[in-house]
Amino acid sequence: MSSGDVWIIGTAMTRFGRFADKDLLDLAAEASLGALRDADMGISSIGALALGNVYEANSHNGQRLQKQIGQTGIPVYNVVNACATGATAVRVAMLSIAAGEAETALAVGVEKMGKMGLLGGAAKKRDAKKQFEPKGRYGNVLKTEGVLGTGLMPGVFAQAGTEYALRHGVTATQFARVAQKNHAHSVLNPLAQYRKEFSLREILNAEVIAYPNTLPMCCPTGDGAAAVVLVSDAKLKTLDPDVRKRAVKVSASVLTSDPWTEGGQVQPDVNTLTRNAADAAYDQAGVGPDDLDLVELHDCFATAELIHYDNLRLCEPGGAGDFIDSGAPWREGKIPVNVSGGLLSKGHPIGATGIANLYEVTTHLRGEAGDRQIEGARVGLTHVIGLASACAVHILEARPTGVA
Repeated sequence: MSSGDVWIIGTAMTRFGRFADKDLLDLAAEASLGALRDADMGISSIGALALGNVYEANSHNGQRLQKQIGQTGIPVYNVVNACATGATAVRVAMLSIAAGEAETALAVGVEKMGKMGLLGGAAKKRDAKKQFEPKGRYGNVLKTEGVLGTGLMPGVFAQAGTEYALRHGVTATQFARVAQKNHAHSVLNPLAQYRKEFSLREILNAEVIAYPNTLPMCCPTGDGAAAVVLVSDAKLKTLDPDVRKRAVKVSASVLTSDPWTEGGQVQPDVNTLTRNAADAAYDQAGVGPDDLDLVELHDCFATAELIHYDNLRLCEPGGAGDFIDSGAPWREGKIPVNVSGGLLSKGHPIGATGIANLYEVTTHLRGEAGDRQIEGARVGLTHVIGLASACAVHILEARPTGVA
């Protein structure tokens, strides 16, 4: 990103869930108008619009959204980049500001998914006993998909988790603790799709989707939207003091794709592009993992969250199992992870997820997260990964207190 800071001055998200009475544009408009109100701006103040959506991406939804919230003739970008779509829309908006095209920009992520089954899989129920077989001390592994590779997300992240487990001695119980944590966190989030705690026993004994992930260890599909209003540093200085006080700086914005790896030609490599994005973001922001007060990462499956502790450098190499056992990623821990409930219970409307993560961290950095507030939060990281293949990492920082 070029010189000159970019700031979030407005953000909003809808509740995630299933809304038979709202269409895609209803949700996008709700989040957009909410973010504009939060920024104390109208649509006439926006110089560029980027809208991220996956499943209706051919419908020119950015322009259609304008017909709902105001047609002002500004540049509109329609963005699609798998699960990283929303975060990529934010980067497009930031690049518009960095290029001098606009001083203010609105980035929106939205999806209308309903009950479409598991990500990349079929909606019908499968017979788990026919898909898995025992192997070694670790238990069950994927059969054909694990050997020949798969593009189905349950298989991809089951395999990634299993490979990490075999290398570093992680247990099924440690993976299940990720889901236990995130479901517990969701109870405090009024915008989460599901707000129910589960015991470890309930999680481990639930239906197996792709070992070691049982049903409560898999994110739901659903509907929702989120939005942010971004401004240049120069523009921020002209705004009302109350707006400036709540501004949050985007200290790093990084997007990566897969580099060539031998194993990645068979099974998607969800690790390397995440490590590369994280390292670049820490360098860009001038901070390290120890500086983070909270993290919202892409936990589409419990196995994904655990391996991303390692990929994002939140723990020692190979130490993700010990990290979850230590309690560090719980909201009371050293580096709280997914205090929103994460994708596992907050939900995962694909186009909205990347911006919803920014909404969550921004809300904490402002001290406005209510019952789930991480006290004293000043620096936060968001991460989202879309296959195949994109990874976006953003680092946000609260505006220093006492600065005009």
